[in-house]
Amino acid sequence: MDEKDLRTIIEQVLSEMNVSGSDAPAVEAACAKACEAPANIEDGCIPDITEVDIRKQYLVENPEHGEEYAELKFNAPCRLGIGKAGARYKTLPQLEFRAAHSAAQDAVFNDVDEEFVKSQGLFIVQTQCDSKDTYLTRPDLGRKLSPEAVATIKEKCKKNPTVQIYVADGLSSASVAANIPDLLPAIMQGLQNYKIDVGTPFFVKFGRVAVMDEISELTGAEVTCTLIGERPGLITAESMSAYIAYKATVGMPEARRTVVSNIHRNGTIPAEAGAHIADIIKIMLEKKASGTDLKL
Repeated sequence: MDEKDLRTIIEQVLSEMNVSGSDAPAVEAACAKACEAPANIEDGCIPDITEVDIRKQYLVENPEHGEEYAELKFNAPCRLGIGKAGARYKTLPQLEFRAAHSAAQDAVFNDVDEEFVKSQGLFIVQTQCDSKDTYLTRPDLGRKLSPEAVATIKEKCKKNPTVQIYVADGLSSASVAANIPDLLPAIMQGLQNYKIDVGTPFFVKFGRVAVMDEISELTGAEVTCTLIGERPGLITAESMSAYIAYKATVGMPEARRTVVSNIHRNGTIPAEAGAHIADIIKIMLEKKASGTDLKL
């Protein structure tokens, strides 16, 4: 829209508001103001508020013991010390909150890009969920493989590996894209260094944690490890967990799983988490135990 069109619209609006011809200076001022480029926009871009490190963000005006509080706040990414405008949040924290909420929703409702999955050398199978809505409303179906998935795993996966690793979308598609490129190779490298046999990795769409039990029985693996997206929060939508179990079986108690959580760039970074997971798997194989039976 050029300046002429903008001026016509403004004049029409002011006319409908019964602004008389004697108010021409006001019309000119309104037109000039509307045609100005925002001062804080450079090359068509505005700052990305999602890149703000809220650990460093301390917005309380005239605080008592402000430095001490800010130092404590830096230890955890909590929405504290964000200040107020009267009884309300300030504009920036409010926008950051809404951005984080939107990112969390996107992580839950969006699917993982299949081209990305294939680029990681993973083939794709699916649980008995036929859609994202079914996945969210029927957790039981996310714990069971579809007949096609069972057939594909039997055909493509190495039989009776010492360790079987797979990736699942879980409740955060964003976590898969953010972490797997570093996390999965780090685990594989760590297990290779320990000379531990690893099966064929793959990707499970609409997967819940407990589908690992059926996968364990299908592949005959001693240890099964799933890398799965965590339920996103308002701090990060990219967090991933690793659930690991020794000789998992369908219907086993949750206490038999060992968990490494908060894998993301601002938590346990993927490469470091991968090395740690490889160490845990090595200990599991030595002690033949997992979950609460394993003393790390």
